[in-house]
Amino acid sequence: MSIWKRKSLDVLLNEADESEKGLKRTLSSRALVALGIGAIIGAGLFSLTGIAAADHAGPAVTLSFVLAAVGCAFAGLCYAEFASMIPVAGSAYTYSYATMGEFVAWIIGWDLVLEYALGAATVGVSWGSYLNKLLAQFGMSIPPEFSSAPAEGGIINLPAIFIVCVLSMLLIRGTKESAFVNNILVVMKLIVVIIFIVLGWQYINPDFHVPYIPEYVPAHVTETGEKVGEFGGMSGIAAGAGLVFFAFIGFDAVSTAAQEAKNPQKGMPIGILGSLAICTILYVLFSYVMTGLVPYAEFKGDASPAATAFAVTGYTFLQTGLIVAILAGYTSVILVMLMGQSRVFYSMSNDGLLPKFFGDIHKKFRTPWKTNIFFMVFVSIFAGFVPIKDLGHMVSIGTLFAFSLVCLGILIMRKKMPDAPRSFKVPLVPFVPIAGIVVCFYLMYALPGESWLRLLIWMALGVSLYFIYGKKNSKLNN
Repeated sequence: MSIWKRKSLDVLLNEADESEKGLKRTLSSRALVALGIGAIIGAGLFSLTGIAAADHAGPAVTLSFVLAAVGCAFAGLCYAEFASMIPVAGSAYTYSYATMGEFVAWIIGWDLVLEYALGAATVGVSWGSYLNKLLAQFGMSIPPEFSSAPAEGGIINLPAIFIVCVLSMLLIRGTKESAFVNNILVVMKLIVVIIFIVLGWQYINPDFHVPYIPEYVPAHVTETGEKVGEFGGMSGIAAGAGLVFFAFIGFDAVSTAAQEAKNPQKGMPIGILGSLAICTILYVLFSYVMTGLVPYAEFKGDASPAATAFAVTGYTFLQTGLIVAILAGYTSVILVMLMGQSRVFYSMSNDGLLPKFFGDIHKKFRTPWKTNIFFMVFVSIFAGFVPIKDLGHMVSIGTLFAFSLVCLGILIMRKKMPDAPRSFKVPLVPFVPIAGIVVCFYLMYALPGESWLRLLIWMALGVSLYFIYGKKNSKLNN
C-alpha cells in the first residue's frame, strides 16, 4: 500500500457527477462570490487589523494587506484552475489527492482543520467582544469571567460558544438555507464597511499616519517578561501581513463548495477571484481610515477596534447600527468556515481516511450533520478557552501552508496532465505558482516561533493518526 498513490481525475469527476446521491448543487456564481465575501470580510478586518497595526505595522498595516493580497492572488489563481478541473467538495485536500498523493492529501486535510475550525473559533471570540460593545450601549454587559478566555483573566467565553452552536445547527438544516442567510448578512456587512469608509474619511487625522512606516524595532522581551514581535519597517509589515492573512481565507472556503455549485467550471473562478478582488480594495481603504481616526497604539489588545475608531466620528446614533451589522458580518464568516471544514472531513471520510461517521448524510437535509455536530463541540472548546491573538496566528500559518501546497500542485499537474480539460488556466506558469510559494513561505517565516511549534505539534498528531487509521482504511489503497 503506497502512501503516495494518487486519485485519478476520472474518479474525482465521477464523484462529482453522482451529486444526486450526496450533496445538492444549489449555488450560483453570484452565491459563490457572496460566500467568499462572507468568509473574507470578518475578524481580519474588524478585529485583527487593529492588533496588526499596534503590534507590528503601525499605519502601514494597509501595506500588510497589500502584501497578503499579493500572496492570495497567486494562490487564488491556482485554486481557480483546480476548482474548474476538479469540481468536488474538499478544496485543497482533493487537489492534493489528485496531484501529490494520499499522504500529502491527508496532511493538507488535517492542516485545513487549523484554517477553518480554528478560524471559526477566532471569529467567535471577536463576535463575543462586539456583543459586549452592543450590550454596553444599553447599559448591560456579560461579566468578564464569562466572556474571556482563562489566559485573559476569565473562566470561559460563553458568547463565542453560543454563536458557534447556533450556526452549526443552521448548517445541519441545509446549504441552500445557509446560503440564503449568508447573502443577507453579506449585504449588511458591505453596507457597514462602506459607511465606515465614507463617514470616517472626513475625520482622518493626518498626524496619526506619520511616520507611515514606523522605525524598525526587533523582537524582544520587555522588563515585565512580555514577548514582543517585530515592529515597523519591512519586517513589521511582513509580520502584520502574516497575521491579517487570516482575513483572506474566504476564497479558499468557496472551493470547498465546488460539489454544490450549479456550474462549477464557470462559477468557481468567478467566486474565488471576484470575492478576493472586491475585499482587497475594501480592506486597504478600511484600514487606512481606521488608523487615521485613532493612534494605532491604542488598538493594542483591542478585539473590537472598528467600534473604538468609529466612536471618534461623533455619529453616536450610528454606533449601535455599526456594531449590529458587524455582528451580522461575523456570523456569516463563522457560518462559511464551519461549512468549509465539514465538507473537507466529508471528503476525507468518503475516501476512508476518517471514520464513516464524518461522511454520513442526513436523510432529510442531505448535509454531513454528524460532522457539523463534531465541529460544533471542537470549535466551541477553542472559542471558549483560547485568546484571539493565539488563534489568529495558528489559523494564518495553517492557511499559508495550505496555499503553498496548492501552488505546488499546479506545477505538478501541468507536468503530469498537460492535456486535462481546464475551463480556467493560471497565466504565466511557472512564475505565478512559484511566486505564490515564495510569498506564502516569507509570510510564514514572519510569524512568531510559537506558531511554528504549534503547527509542528499539530502535524505530528495528524501524521500519527494517518498511520494508525487512515492508511489501513484508505479506499484507494484497498
